[in-house]
Parts: sequence; structure tokens; C-alpha cells
Amino acid sequence: MTLYLSRLRLSKTPSARALSGLLSPSEAGPRGSAHHQLLWSAFSDGPDRRRDFLWRENREGEFLTLSERPPLPTDLFEPHSTKEFAPVLAAGSRLDFALRANATRTKRGGQRVDVVMDALYQLPRGQRAPARMAVAAREGRAWLERQGVKAGFAVIAAGAEDYATNVLPGYRGPGKGQPQFGILDLSGQIEIVDPVAFLAQLGKGFGRAKAFGCGLMMIRRAA
Repeated sequence: MTLYLSRLRLSKTPSARALSGLLSPSEAGPRGSAHHQLLWSAFSDGPDRRRDFLWRENREGEFLTLSERPPLPTDLFEPHSTKEFAPVLAAGSRLDFALRANATRTKRGGQRVDVVMDALYQLPRGQRAPARMAVAAREGRAWLERQGVKAGFAVIAAGAEDYATNVLPGYRGPGKGQPQFGILDLSGQIEIVDPVAFLAQLGKGFGRAKAFGCGLMMIRRAA
């Protein structure tokens, strides 16, 4: 299966700039939801189309996508920069990576939890903030190692760059007890064990919340 890596930049036309508050809200939850709808404008070619792309916000007004089809031109974006994505990998290849993920696991009884959030809740409330990034690094690496068992790679190094929680888009209830999902930024180095399995999973993405900019692993050969 051919994949395409694309860089999409918001148009700088006056009409697009006039919509900037709607296209890129400042609040994290609405921002992710708005960006998802925005990117759909470049991939949805019919009412029955299912999402077949991964994306992440690279910087303000710029997005990276990995998709089964090239994105379509729209008035909301500048002309896209797209290239075929077909890395040649072998067992033993080492790659530097960056991954924004909603890292979850299923507990006994079938409850799905965010791995970092769940670990933090085991700590006394006053210890959670100081331990936040250490817990994110520990739980993030453990989660990534579990992903690697299924996806044909081993973790050489992994660190947490950031961890944040967003309110589930569309939630309109009281603030207390509001449903949230975690966004974990990991970076480091992996070694390929099974290139076929790795590339297959790379195209599908890692973790959940892919509609909201999670799951796309960016890779480059390690120096």
C-alpha cells in the first residue's frame, strides 16, 4: 500500500485569515476538534468517505499528514507539499522518532484508561504535579514498549517532552468530573525488528484519539 506524507499550510488569503478564530481556536479541546474538521476538507471527497489519514499540528498554521491518498486542494490551504512515503527498512535499522499519542491500556474488567492519568491517580493529590513528567516518561516508555511487541520494533530510548489533558470535544457538562483524554509527546530512538509489521502499523498509527491529532509517528534514520 502506498502512503503519502504531506505538509499542509493554512492559506494566508484575507478570507482565510478572517476565519482564523474558527479554524484555530486557542483552547486545546476545541482547537483539536476544529483542526480535525479543517483537515477533513482536504481529504473528504464524498459523504461515505471514512478517515484514512493521520495528522498532527506541526506548528501554528502547519500540519503534517500521513495518508492513503494525496490531500485534495482547497481554498483554506496553500498548495500542498506531498511525497510518497516508502522508507526502506531492515531488521536492525535504528530510527529517531517523535510521537504524539493518546496512550491507553485496558484494565482488568475491561475499563480503558490513559496510562499516565491512571498512574498519577495512584499518588496522593499533593504529589501529582511534581511527579507528572517523571510518571509520563516512565509510563510512556512502558506503553511504547508494549506497542513495539506488536508492531515490530524495540525501544532504545524514549523520553516525555510534554503531557497534557484535554476535555473531550463536544462535552458541555459541569467542570467537575468532565471526561478528559491525555496527549503524550514522546521522542527517542527505536530499533526495527520486523520491518513489514512496523510499516503496516506506522500507516495505521499508534494509540487512540487519532481524529484529534494523535498517533502519527515521525521517523528519520538515526545518525
